Amino acid sequence: MSTTYSPKASEITRAWHVIDAEGMVLGRLCTEAARVLRGKHKPTFAPHIDTGDHVIIVNADKVVLTKGKASVKRVWRHTGYPGGIKSETYQELLGRNSAQAVYNSVKGMLPHGPLGRQQIKKLKVYAGPEHPHAAQNPVVLEIPAAKAR
Repeated sequence: MSTTYSPKASEITRAWHVIDAEGMVLGRLCTEAARVLRGKHKPTFAPHIDTGDHVIIVNADKVVLTKGKASVKRVWRHTGYPGGIKSETYQELLGRNSAQAVYNSVKGMLPHGPLGRQQIKKLKVYAGPEHPHAAQNPVVLEIPAAKAR
């Protein structure tokens, strides 16, 4: 009888991946980023341990939504005060702060608890093509099905 393998903290190696979001569909981009952040692409994945890699997303201002969702789909947030619910369309949010739109979409796809908060710290999103993480030697992560048609 064999036991289930569980990775130890000393055995976990973290790589850096960069994703170019230019022309990509928001949902497909974010699911792939969340998969890498959780570590589901590795054979040593364990759902209770953070085994994921670091992800850098560049060109977040060039991400797209399909079928006119940008002008219809709404983003909700609350100020914390009574009656403080605020909403805006994705078109407004992408125009105002595209990096925040991508960040929040990925965050919603991670576990909601201490593990998810630990995993989201490994995500870096930039609106333009430049990022300050060249010293980490990030590997380009290709997502073939995420391009908009």
